[in-house]
Amino acid sequence: MDQTTKEAGKTMAIISYVTLIGTIIAYFSNQGDKKNEFVSFHIGQAVRIWILLFVLTIVVNILVFVTSIGALGYLSYIPFVLAVLGAINANSLKAEPVPVIGTIGG
Repeated sequence: MDQTTKEAGKTMAIISYVTLIGTIIAYFSNQGDKKNEFVSFHIGQAVRIWILLFVLTIVVNILVFVTSIGALGYLSYIPFVLAVLGAINANSLKAEPVPVIGTIGG
């Protein structure tokens, strides 16, 4: 991936981390002849983070209900931290996977 490809896709790569709607917008904007490899990489990372968010929310809610340890609810913030790290990587024009889940399924 060359520098011009990264520069051209920087904005959409960052948008893919903002919300689930941002990920969907980035996905559909990156179709056809406008396909950008840098944006595709970051969309994949964002999708992994959203899947983690949904799974982790369910697991944490079950654990809090069963154990009555409310502090376990703070685990739900992990995906948001990963999204910030991904957006920082996109802004820095790096194609590095996010920690822990960045290489799963890819």
